[in-house]
Amino acid sequence: MLIAASRVKEMAAQKRISVANLLPQLTGKVEAEREVENYGGHSRDVGNTYEAKALLSWELDLWGNLRWKKVAAVAEYLQSVEAQRALRMTIVAEVAQAYYELVALDTELEIVRQTQKAREEGVRLTSETSYQQAQVELARTATLVPDLERRISLKENDISFLVGEFPTRIKRVNFLQELDVPESLPVGLPSDLLERRPDVRVAEQQLRAEHARVKVAYTNMFPRLALTGQFGLESDVLSNFLESPYSLLNGAVLAPLFGWGKNRAALNAQKASFEAEVHSYEKTVLNAFKEAKNAIVDFNKIKEVYQLRAKLERSAKGYVDLAQLQYINGVINYMDVLDAQRGYFDAQIGVSNAIRDELIAVVNVYKALGGGWQVEK
Repeated sequence: MLIAASRVKEMAAQKRISVANLLPQLTGKVEAEREVENYGGHSRDVGNTYEAKALLSWELDLWGNLRWKKVAAVAEYLQSVEAQRALRMTIVAEVAQAYYELVALDTELEIVRQTQKAREEGVRLTSETSYQQAQVELARTATLVPDLERRISLKENDISFLVGEFPTRIKRVNFLQELDVPESLPVGLPSDLLERRPDVRVAEQQLRAEHARVKVAYTNMFPRLALTGQFGLESDVLSNFLESPYSLLNGAVLAPLFGWGKNRAALNAQKASFEAEVHSYEKTVLNAFKEAKNAIVDFNKIKEVYQLRAKLERSAKGYVDLAQLQYINGVINYMDVLDAQRGYFDAQIGVSNAIRDELIAVVNVYKALGGGWQVEK
């Protein structure tokens, strides 16, 4: 963000330069000069000159060359502003996504630890026949803990980096279920929302800048008129310096006559660049519609996935309770209980991941719509 802010400052200064080029330029000059001449070594002549001048110059922008340069500079400045906004939005989205992934890892770790405790209890209660299989399931569950702890630490470091801080512990909620997920998106979101997308605005300003550069290249083929005025004092004797006014006014026309087609080639090159930028802008707009559509489809379908996984989790929990009751009554063996617990464990992880995916889908909608949406009440 600081790099982008510096870029904005740079382009603001460039814009100010382009505006100043449209106005008359006034400079001052103070000079003292001594010239010694000795022709043939027999006539040494010493000449002194004292000058104090104000020089006024102004290029008349007859064909709009300087004005189009200003338009290009303004577009580049606005482009840098939108690029900074795009970066800010991206960082917000990445922090939110990383946070949801971090809490999801916390939830998964808690599920693993609860499952580990249950299987430790199962190892203690099982008969010799099922003991070895219970030990295998316990060991398999235990191996998940250090890997999850590693991923949690790495995710915390990612978030710290995104917010510009040294690695530290991130404060967060305990479970994903504590976070709010929108029930649905507003029906009929207007496509005008996509006009706010920073990438679309950057492409638009880039297109304007390229168009202005075409005009600059075109006006470079015409004559340029500059006016110069000098006003001041000039004398060869310092004593009467203040009594020696000096003034000069001239105009100059600079016209390209023959340059081996250089200006025409520059114009054609700029037109080709503008044409490429038109296609780039069209591509950006199409991509914006595609990403918005994908984000909305993901949001709706992932919500369906969550509902199905939640139903599966409830069924798996009921199956575990029934299997444990049947095992106590001697109807089934402990291998069936382990199988039911394994299914319930997978179902719990599936629900946790579905909630995480729901929240990330909201983040993607936020990005796709250029920073979210507001529902008018």
